[in-house]
Amino acid sequence: MKRWDGIEEFVAVETAGSFAGGARALGLSTSHVSRAIARLENRIQTQLFFRTTRKVTLTDTGRALVEQFRRIIQERDDAFATIGDGGELQGELRLTCSTALGERFVAPIVRRFAAESPDLRVIIELTNRLVDLVAEGFDLAIRTGHLSDSRLIGTRVASRRLYLCGSPAYLDRRGRPGTIADLSRHECLIGTAGTWHFRADGIDHVFRPKGRWRCNSGAAVVDAALADMGLCQLPEFYVLPHIETGELETVLDDVRANDQPIWAVYPQRRHLLPKVRKLVERLRQELGPALDPALPG
Repeated sequence: MKRWDGIEEFVAVETAGSFAGGARALGLSTSHVSRAIARLENRIQTQLFFRTTRKVTLTDTGRALVEQFRRIIQERDDAFATIGDGGELQGELRLTCSTALGERFVAPIVRRFAAESPDLRVIIELTNRLVDLVAEGFDLAIRTGHLSDSRLIGTRVASRRLYLCGSPAYLDRRGRPGTIADLSRHECLIGTAGTWHFRADGIDHVFRPKGRWRCNSGAAVVDAALADMGLCQLPEFYVLPHIETGELETVLDDVRANDQPIWAVYPQRRHLLPKVRKLVERLRQELGPALDPALPG
């Protein structure tokens, strides 16, 4: 009996929510799928689905196995992709990125990349939480700053600049800080980063802002700054349009931090997969130029 028998059918049924839907996804008959899963259940001596006339639901064993089987299928497809001679990318590519950077810059690049490979399935999860790529089965993440996970490989694909700024009305009312220490006397508008970064006399400095406004949306932090509520430190694509119009004013430019690297990060075992390697190269070609127009000359 083939050791693969039933695994793909099991995952397809779970994904579709029915035997008929799983069969359609695989281009097989419902009876073929049903028999294959029955053989798999017989082989492991346990039931994978509770079956009714209306729906199928996973048993405890089914829930324990489905993600492992899904990864097995993906690893198989990836292995074939590395030795295929057609040059076409295929299989599934799972990518995660922070929400704002992903929506405005990364997703458009990946969309164009996917359009060139019709056999490639792309899943993008935009979130500000730190995703465990290995545990959650992601192929690639776009991240900024220091990388600490030794299980991952990082390739620098671009950089971004941070600006400290506030509205002229706020600065007229509270004064313009002359040193990093002066920030402790200001209202700080805090985003996803719990620390602000500066560089003075060749040394990196970290400041922990305090304030009564905190939001995990950079756009909402900018809105608060525009409403004269305090100072914020954010990447250029949030604030430069408002700096150019005079709605926001930069401060402490003489101690601005070095540009932050933007990394394409991926598990070590995936770094040779064509779909990962080629997308990283595309991001290296296109992400920097996409951000560059936002940088002052």
